[in-house]
Amino acid sequence: MPALGLGVFQSPPDETAAAVQTALEVGYRHIDTAAAYGNERQVGDGIRRSGLDRADVFIETKVWPSDYGYEETLHAWQKSARKLGVEQIDLLILHQQAANLFDRTIAAYTALETLLADGRVRAIGVSNFTPAAISRLMDAVDVVPAVNQVELHPYHVQRAVQEADADRGILTQAWSPIGGITFYPGPWGDERRSVMQDETIAAIAAAHGRSPAQVMIRWHLQQGRSAIPKSTNPTRIAENFAVFDFELSGDELALIDSLDTGRESGPDPDRDFDERMLFPIPED
Repeated sequence: MPALGLGVFQSPPDETAAAVQTALEVGYRHIDTAAAYGNERQVGDGIRRSGLDRADVFIETKVWPSDYGYEETLHAWQKSARKLGVEQIDLLILHQQAANLFDRTIAAYTALETLLADGRVRAIGVSNFTPAAISRLMDAVDVVPAVNQVELHPYHVQRAVQEADADRGILTQAWSPIGGITFYPGPWGDERRSVMQDETIAAIAAAHGRSPAQVMIRWHLQQGRSAIPKSTNPTRIAENFAVFDFELSGDELALIDSLDTGRESGPDPDRDFDERMLFPIPED
């Protein structure tokens, strides 16, 4: 899996295909979407418009909790594959740990194991899982998640999650890798600060002649994480990919690490999943 990918959370469907096509033309080879984003079909359209061979693009998508359960998750794969226009999904992950629905979560992951064994997916994983949730999951299943996708940026470093993932051989993948969660809708993080405006990161960026976003993406990559910055702006899509020709020093990495507030800006993954959010994922 390419470590750097394009995320499409909150990308309007009518802008998603163009963003994906642009990203692939720039050089991205990893696209992250989800059934709940409502833009899987447009991701598939963008990939086809790029003219790249299917084998050259790594597609990651997610199962929403309304489709948790063994048979339900097998059907969720069918819906996502049909919308994406593919016969195999590279990485399929569970979108939330859904602590109050954990029996269904386990059944859903068991279905992912079946899909992996059948070759309908190349890898399986989870998203927004705490170390305790992964331990609980591993007590009931056999395959260790390949990836745990969590909120992770300089203001929320998640050291405990990173360490627990590493101990199990799980790759930590950062959503909101440049702190975009500061603009997340809903009642989470009333005192939000934009990481993009942080003075420490601005100083490091100026020293390298780079943007704050580029510095944060480089911080992720140098520390061995996957990152999926989101944008539909062609200039920013290209800028976010131009991070392979400079390097942060150990002191600079440590400075960015020190910005951690210990607070998430999105939903607390340990909160009970609001069953009002169990909206149905359309068939097409």
